[in-house]
Amino acid sequence: MESIRQAIERAKAGDTARVDNELADVRIQTDLSEVRIQADLPNEAIPAYEAETRFNQIELNNKVLQASRIISHDPRDRRSRWFDILRAQVLRSMDLKGWQFLGVISPTAGCGKTVTAINLAISIARQPERAALLVDMDLRKPEVAGRLGMRCDRGLVDILEGRTKLRDTMVQARIGSQQFMVLPAERPIANSSEWLASPAMITMLNALRREFRSHTVVFDLPPMLVSDDVMTILPQLDCVLMVAAAGVSTVAQINECNRHLHSHDVVRFVLNKVAAPPVEYY
Repeated sequence: MESIRQAIERAKAGDTARVDNELADVRIQTDLSEVRIQADLPNEAIPAYEAETRFNQIELNNKVLQASRIISHDPRDRRSRWFDILRAQVLRSMDLKGWQFLGVISPTAGCGKTVTAINLAISIARQPERAALLVDMDLRKPEVAGRLGMRCDRGLVDILEGRTKLRDTMVQARIGSQQFMVLPAERPIANSSEWLASPAMITMLNALRREFRSHTVVFDLPPMLVSDDVMTILPQLDCVLMVAAAGVSTVAQINECNRHLHSHDVVRFVLNKVAAPPVEYY
């Protein structure tokens, strides 16, 4: 601004040639400043469609999804409405507290937590102005990639072991017009609880909060009563959703989980595998 003021003063004095040169310098300096400002924009200021082009993309197969009971991408499927209802309840609770990280747990295996986590994430992604990221954090028995029919050459374990970067591992999954982000786990590991408590895990979770702050992040966690994995990672999450199954989960198991969760926020409890007659609209 000082350069512009001086140029104007010289224009009044009749030194037009010098004025033109100095104004040209000002324009060049201004243009360079604008370039620097644009280069310093934070990640969240980059349009979503530009950021997403850097991710690996995969088109999911509807027949594979149906075989795995993944149905929430299709609102015409009557079964998807139950996940839409669950979505509304969960998001309402999370929005009130400004929460982003949701862990999906179960007392034991066989309760349907992975199917619930995947369907819930897809249902969230179907909402306008919403985005979902599904993370397979069941490092003892990862199933998300298999349920989605994805080939998984690298994933969460490689990130923790420093062999790949987060953005190089993330997958943008599409089914029809729907899309959501997936961070798969490529193989089981025996010392999962140590990795869940590691500095590498903390670094990765901080990166997820920073780089995917517009996403609701759904973590598929291991069964709670089979190891200490869930208790290890719980302090890093905002809230949990518990999935139990009729004929599989016992009252004693649910009470045991509740005892461990007394200091954590449980947004919903889902009782899965309950036989119910079909209900027509109205």
